[in-house]
Amino acid sequence: MAAKPAEITLQSGLRYMPGRLGRDEQEKLVDTIRDIVARAPLYVPVMPGSGRPMSVRMTNCGPLGWVTDKDRGYRYQANHPTTGEPWPDIPSVLLDLWRDLSGHSKDPEACLVNFYTDKAKMGLHQDRDETDLAAPVLSISLGNTCLFRIGGLERTDRTKSLRLESGDIFILGGEGRLCYHGVDRIYPGTSTLLKAGGRINLTLRRVNP
Repeated sequence: MAAKPAEITLQSGLRYMPGRLGRDEQEKLVDTIRDIVARAPLYVPVMPGSGRPMSVRMTNCGPLGWVTDKDRGYRYQANHPTTGEPWPDIPSVLLDLWRDLSGHSKDPEACLVNFYTDKAKMGLHQDRDETDLAAPVLSISLGNTCLFRIGGLERTDRTKSLRLESGDIFILGGEGRLCYHGVDRIYPGTSTLLKAGGRINLTLRRVNP
């Protein structure tokens, strides 16, 4: 079987690194995430205005965390919306990956932890709640494979799809930083990493310049 390429550039600023993390690295990272969730429990975010719950559960680590609710909408804040406690620190293993791969001089300020059940999805969206749009978004996939869709800078631009597997890393940066993207489906039974199935997605972000 041919080895996976170390990196694929889809278009300017979009970098796909299939199999970047080996099984041992993935297992250690899952243990680290469990520690984060023990201190900052997963919760169900809701859409601004409508209050409609999203199909993912989420939490954060770092000085800031991305949250959303019916009344105040999308934003970053320093404390968990349910417990009121500060977010846990970003683990050193994630900081090391950012420093190795992001090409950015400053460390991330937020790491979103999204948990997808095998029925969850995420609609096309842009990551644009950050003040510093010069910094990339670094995404790590763990668990079951997902069908990831990536488009252009306009919602109506043509999209392409690829399967992100456990251990894959995807970076949105440069001209591709504000590309629309989403998760159309999860493929059950495609990974044994998470005992109960599903997928974990970690996204590292720099919020402020």
